[in-house]
Amino acid sequence: MKKQFILSALLAGAHSIAMAQSSVTLYGVADIGIEYLNHANSSGSGLVRMASGNVSGSRWGLRGVEDLGSGMKALYVLESGFELDSGTASQGGRLFGRQAYVGLENSWGRVTLGRQQNALYDLLINYDPMVLAARYSAFMMDSSLLGRYDNTAKYTGKFGPVTAVALYSFARGTAISSGGTSSFSTETPGNSKNDRAFSGGFEYASGPAGVTAIYDQQQGTSGVPGQNSSQTDRRIAVAGNVSFGNSTVLAGYRWFNGDIGLTSARNDIYWLGYRYQYTPALTLTAAGYYFNNRRSGADPWSLVATANYALSKRTDAFLTIGYARNKEGSNLGLNGFGSTIASGANQTGVTLSMRHKF
Repeated sequence: MKKQFILSALLAGAHSIAMAQSSVTLYGVADIGIEYLNHANSSGSGLVRMASGNVSGSRWGLRGVEDLGSGMKALYVLESGFELDSGTASQGGRLFGRQAYVGLENSWGRVTLGRQQNALYDLLINYDPMVLAARYSAFMMDSSLLGRYDNTAKYTGKFGPVTAVALYSFARGTAISSGGTSSFSTETPGNSKNDRAFSGGFEYASGPAGVTAIYDQQQGTSGVPGQNSSQTDRRIAVAGNVSFGNSTVLAGYRWFNGDIGLTSARNDIYWLGYRYQYTPALTLTAAGYYFNNRRSGADPWSLVATANYALSKRTDAFLTIGYARNKEGSNLGLNGFGSTIASGANQTGVTLSMRHKF
C-alpha cells in the first residue's frame, strides 16, 4: 500500500508539471452599439443603425503556449472576427480572419508564421488617440493602419524599452472577384512580387513617453482590375506620446506614395490628440485628423471626442461624437472614404457603445 501511495503521488506530480508546461486560453471581445449618421447616402438622408465593433472589433480566439525547455516556447493564436449585430464572420468571411499563426519564442524574440497584423497595426495602436478604433479613428483615413497579411513570416523582439517588428508576406491575401466568385490571392509561380508585402519598425517606450517609426510596402495584385505586381504602395509612419499627471498627449504622421489601382496617389495624414483620466473609471479623449492630398485640394479633416466609462475591469461604455469636413469634392465619412457619404458633403456621427472583454 505504501509503494502504491508513493507511485500515485509521483504520477500526480508529473501530471501537474506537464500541465504547468502548457496552457490554452479562450478570450474575446463583444462590442456593439447604436450609431447615428447624417448625410448617410447620396441624397443626404440620416441613418440610425445598430453597429458592431465601434471601438474594438468583436472577436473570439484561442491562444496557446507550450514550454519546450531551455527558455524556448511554442505558441499559437487563432482569432476569429465577427459582427455581433448579425452573427456573421468579418474579414471577408475567413474563419480566423483576424489572426492565425504558430511560432517559437525565446529571449531573443518571437518568430511566427501565418496570417498576422502588419507592423503599422502592431506599433501605432498606442499612438492614435482613438486607439485605431474601428470607427472614427485614423483608420477612417487609411485602412492599412489596421492591416493584416496572409502567408506572413514575422519577427517580434522586445529588449527593455525597445520593441522591434519585421515581417515578410509572400502573398498578403487581397480579395479577388471573378465570374461572380470571390477568392484571396496566394503565391504566384514565376512572379514572387505579386501581392507581396513587407514592413518593419520599432518602438521606444520608457516612463511617461514613447516614440515609434514604421515602414510598410505592398505590391499590386494580378487579377484585380487596374492592378499588376509592378505597382507599389509605400507608407512611413512616425508617432509619439507623452504623459504628465492624468493627461496624455499623442501625435502622429503617416506618409504615403503609391500607384496600386487605377491612379497614383501621394498624401499625408496628421493627427493630434489629448486624453484625460478624469476619474479612475472615466476617461475623456479628443482628437483631430487631417488628410493632405498632395495631388489636389481635396483635403478633408475630422474632429472626434469620446467618453469611456469603465463599469468593471471587463465591461465599459463609450459615447463618441465625430465630425468630418470635406473639401473640393473629397468624400471622407466617419467610417472611411466613400462610406455612406456623397462627395463634398460633411458628416456628423454619434455612437453609444458597450464593450465586454472575456
